[in-house]
Amino acid sequence: MKKLLKKTIWISFVFFYFFYMAKAQAIVPYYYFPTIKNLEKQSVYIGKNAYQLLYFGQYKESLNLAKLAVKINAKDEKLWLILAEAQIANKEYKNALNSLNKAEQINSNISEIYFAKSNIYLKISQQTKAKNALEKGIKIEPNNHKAIFQLGNILLMEKNYLGAIKLFDKSIKIKPDFWQAINNQGLAYFEKNKVNIAIKLFESAISIEENAEPLLGLASCINIQNNKLAIQLAKKALDKDPKYVNYDYRKEQLWGEKLQASTEILLRNEQLKKDVVLAKSKISEST
Repeated sequence: MKKLLKKTIWISFVFFYFFYMAKAQAIVPYYYFPTIKNLEKQSVYIGKNAYQLLYFGQYKESLNLAKLAVKINAKDEKLWLILAEAQIANKEYKNALNSLNKAEQINSNISEIYFAKSNIYLKISQQTKAKNALEKGIKIEPNNHKAIFQLGNILLMEKNYLGAIKLFDKSIKIKPDFWQAINNQGLAYFEKNKVNIAIKLFESAISIEENAEPLLGLASCINIQNNKLAIQLAKKALDKDPKYVNYDYRKEQLWGEKLQASTEILLRNEQLKKDVVLAKSKISEST
């Protein structure tokens, strides 16, 4: 009887305990607290979405997502890089530089940080800082042909033609079909009065990519020797890209004073009058 009583009391106690706990859980809500790993995964996912929006031209939406990703996880340098790209797309250059500095503090061995900084410095006309940033990036990634090419472009802006030619040559050795570097070597050689070398380089660039820039560059080079071919090449160039009719646009593409003068003479030719007018009208329509 005593044993039975003890057993009855024990069963009652257990029943009461579980009933009470079930009741308590029904009243108190259950909260989910995500782990650090889960938060990090979410931030990476959000960052990828921000980058995708950036790719599709949705710059404001991309910026908002990138900011959120960084708020969730401020220790991931890649997220700071994505935020910087979104800020650059939204022309928030000062903020972008701050984001890149944050990324550099986390990991200073990422070449993309310095290449992005260089891009910003060029946009705000700080060539010396752009050059220094590129040089840092190239030390980390010495075979980046695009970065070497961009460094060559800065030297071209500074009228350091020999230095620019050497860098363009270095980028071509890494990527032999890099027609942009071959073309820009032509720009540099023309300013050094090496017209025959410039002609060969423009021809070489055209053999890889029949782009408007080397077409018009070659036309300007051969205008005196072969005016008929120069006219044909100029017509083709303006048809492919009407913007090259514009002096300021060519200047943006780093055309030097000598090549600009030669091109202006060519474009004043009567046989190109209609083509020039048409190219200018296309530019007006697009703006």
